[in-house]
Amino acid sequence: MSDPAPRRRGRPPKSSRGDARQAIAKAAADEFSDRGYDATSMRGIARRAGVDPALVHHYFESKAALFAEAVRLPVRLDRIVRRALDAPLDRLGESIASTVLTAWEDPRIRPIGITLLKSVIGGSAAGSLLRQFMVRELGSAITGKLTAEGIESAEAELRSSLVLSQMAGVLIIRHVVALEPLASAPLPEVIARTSLSVQRHIDGNTQVSDPDPGDDRPRD
Repeated sequence: MSDPAPRRRGRPPKSSRGDARQAIAKAAADEFSDRGYDATSMRGIARRAGVDPALVHHYFESKAALFAEAVRLPVRLDRIVRRALDAPLDRLGESIASTVLTAWEDPRIRPIGITLLKSVIGGSAAGSLLRQFMVRELGSAITGKLTAEGIESAEAELRSSLVLSQMAGVLIIRHVVALEPLASAPLPEVIARTSLSVQRHIDGNTQVSDPDPGDDRPRD
């Protein structure tokens, strides 16, 4: 009788796979809670879970995937971010607005999304994690696209943060505050209007339209 083939490094025996994955997810939640998103590493999660780092990568391809698991998101936010950024710079505003706002209408995302937005407003630990995640995963990616086009780093970071503030503002007013008429406005209209503002931030457009030269009404 031949000996069984050795398992590949990082792969647990079948009998313990569910327990190992659960232990890693629990360790990730604890690490995120204690250290924040930025300071948490895959190696640190492995150390806390008492497993080989290769096992963490076997179950979760990235820190973003572990974040989604830790906060019990039904979808992978990092994949939504990748779709949002899959556009040329001159169409990036439309892509970000369309992808993010459409995702937030998904009934799988909306309930927990609203809870997370409320936690951001309230300054809770979960809100801090979401804020760090968005800055790291979406903000840094936007900054990277801008600097790749030759835009100076500080300017790129400012534009990126303005994009994030624009998107967060629309989501909070539409879904948390539920301020009318934005709360019930048709999604295509919200996307179209938001796209224009986001693209202005991406382009660094600070121009204010001149008043109609034929309009000679007195200004206050």
